[in-house]
Amino acid sequence: MPPTTRRRFLSRAAKAALLCAAPAVRLTGAAPPVSLARAAPSETIRAAVIGARGRGRVFFDLAGRKDAVLAALCDVDRRVLGEAAESVQKSTGSRPATHADFRRLLDDRSIDLVFVATPHHWHCPIAVRAIQAGKDVYVEKPASHVFREGRALVEAARKHGRIVQHGTQMRSSEVTARAGEVLASGLLGKVKMSKAWNVQRHRHPPLPPDADPPEGLDYDMWLGPAPARRFNPLRFHGGWTWFRDYGNGDIGNDGSHDIDMARWGLGVTAHPVRITAHGSRIDLEGAREFPDNMSVAYQYADDKVLLYEDRGWTPYGLHGFDSGNAFYGTEGYMLFSRRGYFQVYLGPKEEPGPGLRGGAGMPEHVAGFLDCVRTRKQPTASAEVAHLSCALVHLGEVAYRVGRVLRFDPSTERVLDDPEADRLLTKEHRAPWGVAG
Repeated sequence: MPPTTRRRFLSRAAKAALLCAAPAVRLTGAAPPVSLARAAPSETIRAAVIGARGRGRVFFDLAGRKDAVLAALCDVDRRVLGEAAESVQKSTGSRPATHADFRRLLDDRSIDLVFVATPHHWHCPIAVRAIQAGKDVYVEKPASHVFREGRALVEAARKHGRIVQHGTQMRSSEVTARAGEVLASGLLGKVKMSKAWNVQRHRHPPLPPDADPPEGLDYDMWLGPAPARRFNPLRFHGGWTWFRDYGNGDIGNDGSHDIDMARWGLGVTAHPVRITAHGSRIDLEGAREFPDNMSVAYQYADDKVLLYEDRGWTPYGLHGFDSGNAFYGTEGYMLFSRRGYFQVYLGPKEEPGPGLRGGAGMPEHVAGFLDCVRTRKQPTASAEVAHLSCALVHLGEVAYRVGRVLRFDPSTERVLDDPEADRLLTKEHRAPWGVAG
């Protein structure tokens, strides 16, 4: 790389200044404007939330839209469902319809779209059925529990012409838009490598004895496509993400966001061709089925490389952030976090360049989805975008589980010369909850 002279650095910095605010500017406004005009009742979008606890609650205000109403809620836990309905009624003055079985909600032709915020093992089975019922879908991350589900979601959306938005909300942040302008400007040179990390201290309790399900819970419906087994409190609210029947561990939880941003910044629009993974249990306490540290490397056909790292046993982040990214170019690098931050460093002396602090994109992501429901344009995190990013979650997990290098064919979406690894791209869904677009 040529040496960075002061004149050369200032020239590049001036170029970037046309694209970005100065370092550490805090945003006070919203991301790209969206329509908030009041619509006639006949034009009101009628939405429903499936999974009314945790992430489901962030959709209750529909990003403050005046042209949309939360018409229904669904949850298999009647206590959660009742509390959610009361919360919506208190804030809006109108009580939504409630359902314990999502199929009854999908039968309601007045519902235009659904937000799917269930445990991971239900994301795709519900999303595909909603698409088949003529609904548009916002599905929380990861959109798929296993690789093949992602392809089914893409095909269903295409076949039925529905709008799908993946819950990777940083794609709608102005911070991301500005960082994208810096990447496109060439200020960093050619970006050859990106890194995603998720670093935080997790604590895992021991597995308690199996027990009877809580009163008011339809536990068989909660299991859905997962294997039948007795209820255990640690595998339920808050703990299910650490067990493979229902969740995807850290790489598929917070890691989904960071991996999505790493792929976005690297500019790759295909699957990788080679995947290696390492991990282990450093913190030996507590019950879980995933490693508490993991490193994955994804190599693409053009020799670009994406790295992922998680450390669930440390109380400190990396570069000051628990979740983040680094984009490495031939002339500089950028640090980025879904906490609403990016900062550029240039040349061998790592001289600071442009940067920005702002929002994490959640209201804009929901509002953008609602706009796409009206215009029928593809959203920022479509089914295809979701599949390419979620595939990295699944391929990393498969590589870790088999302990071998995976050679992957992006065109056929198959692992080459490794039948065991290829079988792990899918799973058996308990009847009648199979997924077919």
